[in-house]
Amino acid sequence: MKLCVIGLGYIGLPTAIMFAKYNVDVYGVDINSDIIERLSSGHIHIEEPGLQEMLEDALHAKKLSFGVLPVEADAFIISVPTPINSDKSANLDYVIQATESILPYIKKGNLVILESTVPPRTIEDVVLPILSRSKLNVLRDLYVAHSPERVLPGKLLEELVNNDRIVGGINQESSEKTAELYRSFVKGNIHITDATTAEMVKLMENTYRDVNIAYANELAKIAEHVGFNVWEAIDLANCHPRVNIHKPGPGVGGHCIAVDPWFIYESAPSLANLVHTSRTINDGMPKFVVNKMKHLLPSNNKNLKTVAVLGLAFKGNIDDMRESPAVEIVEQLRDDYNLQIYDPHVKEYITGRKDTLAEAVHGADVILILTDHNEFKQIDPKEIASIARGSLVFDTRNVVDQQKWSEAGFVHYVLGQQSPNLCKMGSGYIEATR
Repeated sequence: MKLCVIGLGYIGLPTAIMFAKYNVDVYGVDINSDIIERLSSGHIHIEEPGLQEMLEDALHAKKLSFGVLPVEADAFIISVPTPINSDKSANLDYVIQATESILPYIKKGNLVILESTVPPRTIEDVVLPILSRSKLNVLRDLYVAHSPERVLPGKLLEELVNNDRIVGGINQESSEKTAELYRSFVKGNIHITDATTAEMVKLMENTYRDVNIAYANELAKIAEHVGFNVWEAIDLANCHPRVNIHKPGPGVGGHCIAVDPWFIYESAPSLANLVHTSRTINDGMPKFVVNKMKHLLPSNNKNLKTVAVLGLAFKGNIDDMRESPAVEIVEQLRDDYNLQIYDPHVKEYITGRKDTLAEAVHGADVILILTDHNEFKQIDPKEIASIARGSLVFDTRNVVDQQKWSEAGFVHYVLGQQSPNLCKMGSGYIEATR
């Protein structure tokens, strides 16, 4: 079996390496020559526990190689990004280009699998028409299916193996061929359906979470207005065996939850009312955080206050900044504050980014926590107190221990609680007597 994987990003690369681990000859393709050069020399370009070691093993076993153009193979997996346009419609340019790129190499009996998350009917309306431009009869000569990834960054390798897999072929033979390929390493159940249903399953899974998070974020706003602790209330509500409310936060990021619901909305805008409302709520959370920041720490261009921003990734313990609400918040704060930014996982350069926590909090008037990295949970507030200028912590993720930070002299304000009454004293802020 020779497998050609198109797209070596957060999903395509682990998928290629996983197949190679299980004795499939894999050729990985990416249009970025720098990525190809780095991988060929044995170095991953994304952060994922265990992936570096698996890459080294696959290269040593000569089961994995890379290039910028596809090659002839028995099966092709397309795993490229599907971003959204400014009007929130799906941008399928990468899917189209990737499918077109394999036309010179496909032959009778080949299997073509689209893993990219796409709007419903993409296989039927986009992929099949492109494949039909070959000399082959698509329905008779090729096997074509959609099998969406369903994994969590930070646990990709574990979940690629153990999670159930959805396979939707253009016919029964395509589904069976696809399931057979994935059974080389998948231990979870493989569920067979049609292509359009498979496309919708992935969108429904992420939209369910988006709607749930929107509910939590709306509750957080209500909590600040009414006067209760939304985090405690959610924990207590979740004691009920049939309740599972997600956690609020500064917004929703990542290439799945922040994007996929728009694909459903695009397919039926007059019907997807709940989907649209939830997306609007979550897309509005960065602005809500920015407005709260300006209320807690008024600033002006003549005397810019300094904000230590902790976290750029869209979720904890990864380096992925795709659709990250933290990045959007940073950009909205730039004109009004001096930003000192720290994320121990993100290596990409961003204006104001600091290499250490100490550099970020030095002289800061407020500490703004936007990502729930484990490193932030372990911060010693007593050490921070000696170098920060102010004593206010704005925690949008409920990450740090409020008691420890209060004992160190900080005012700890969490998104979804009533704003503390603050008065300025000296160079910092303390909680005023109510």
